[in-house]
Amino acid sequence: MRSEVGGPRLEVRRGGVPPTGFPASDRCSLGWHVSPLRPGSSPADPSPTTCDSGLTLIELIITVAIVGILATAALPMARFQVKRQKERDLRRDLWEMRDAIDKYKDAADKGGMQVKADSLGYPPDLDTLVDGVDIQDKKVRFLRRIPIDPMTGNADWGLRANQDDADSDTWGGQNVFDVHTKSRSIAIDGSKYSTW
Repeated sequence: MRSEVGGPRLEVRRGGVPPTGFPASDRCSLGWHVSPLRPGSSPADPSPTTCDSGLTLIELIITVAIVGILATAALPMARFQVKRQKERDLRRDLWEMRDAIDKYKDAADKGGMQVKADSLGYPPDLDTLVDGVDIQDKKVRFLRRIPIDPMTGNADWGLRANQDDADSDTWGGQNVFDVHTKSRSIAIDGSKYSTW
């Protein structure tokens, strides 16, 4: 379709007449592809469009650079969030196991079960908390499962007996007085995970 819009003849490829009152650049951004017809040419032999489309190389480089800077800034935040979540999981798991140890100790102190003399009423290992003990003809479990240590990725926890030193890394084996992670990493607050 041909149209006269303030001067040279134009070929409209979208169907219909391009809106009047808009500069050619606006008509291009609205999707009207307008090509001027040279005198003596026909619509079967169109000339190149006046609308430029696509990105220049510099625009592409700038866009990639901006996306790269944003991704670089977001990566440490994502790592920080993952570490913070692992710390929350570690605190929850330690609290859960320590609570089970305390409940076992309370039941032993009340005389509800037989305990070894050198255990001081503490469980002999973590598996005993999961397997349970017989108290007044009833099986009582103190822990559903031994949790996976979020810092090491396995269920191998550091154990401390009541007879062990407070900062001991080895377990005496008499009883389970406390648990800790075997990770040597440093927490966000600067403390060692093994001291939690």
